[in-house]
Amino acid sequence: MTENASTAPVSPDETEGVRLAVYRGFAGTGRAPSVPELSALTALAPDRVRQELRTLHARHDLVLDPQDEDRVVMAHPFASVPLGFSVMGTRTLWWGGCAWDSFALPHLLKDEPDVLVATRCPACDTPHAWVVGREAPPKGDQVAHFLTPMSRAWDDVVHTCGNQRLFCSTDCVDTWLHRTGNERGYVMDLPTLWRFASDWYTGRLDAGYVRRHPAAAASYFAEVGLHGSFWGLPD
Repeated sequence: MTENASTAPVSPDETEGVRLAVYRGFAGTGRAPSVPELSALTALAPDRVRQELRTLHARHDLVLDPQDEDRVVMAHPFASVPLGFSVMGTRTLWWGGCAWDSFALPHLLKDEPDVLVATRCPACDTPHAWVVGREAPPKGDQVAHFLTPMSRAWDDVVHTCGNQRLFCSTDCVDTWLHRTGNERGYVMDLPTLWRFASDWYTGRLDAGYVRRHPAAAASYFAEVGLHGSFWGLPD
C-alpha cells in the first residue's frame, strides 16, 4: 500500500531539497519558483512540494502567501513582492525585501561583486540609490529605520520587512512617524546597516544551512554594533 504524499512523514532531505530549490531559484532568476517548477527541480510530486513548503514556512525558512499557499512571498533576503526596494545585479533584478535584505544581497550572491540598491524616502519621496558591495559600506548620510522590535518580527513578517526602510535623515523619520502615528523604532546609519547585513545570511544558499538560534542572533546583533531592548540586548 503506497503512502499518500500529503500525509507522508516529512523527510529532512526532501525539505532541504525544496528549500534549496526555492533559494537558488530566487538567486538565479529574481523570482520564486512555482510548485510545478519545484516539482520538476526536486523530482517530488506537487502535493509533496506543498507539504514541504508548509514545513519550511512553519520553520520560518520562507513565507507563504496566506491567501495562496502555493506562492512563496519571501525567502529572506529574497522577496516576490515589492516592499520598497529594487536590487539590480549584472543581469538579474530582485525585489529587496527591506533595507536589511537589500544590503545583504551582494554578500550572499558571490557572482555579484556589487549591486544597485534603489528606493524612495517614505517621508518625502526623494529617490535614493547606492552601489552596495562587499568591500566597504556605501557613502551617504541617509539612515535606516526599523519599526518592529525583533521579538515581534514574525508576528507579521511581511509588515515587519515592509517597515525596514531608508530615509533621507532622522528629520524625515520623525516626519513619517508623525504622519503615520507610529512610535520610533530603531535608527542606524549606512555603515551600521552594511555591517548588519554583511554576514547575516551567510550559507543560506548552501545545503545544510541552519538558522541562528536566539542567543547566536543576539550575539551577532551586538557584534555589528546594535544595542538596546529593540534587539533583545542591553542599552
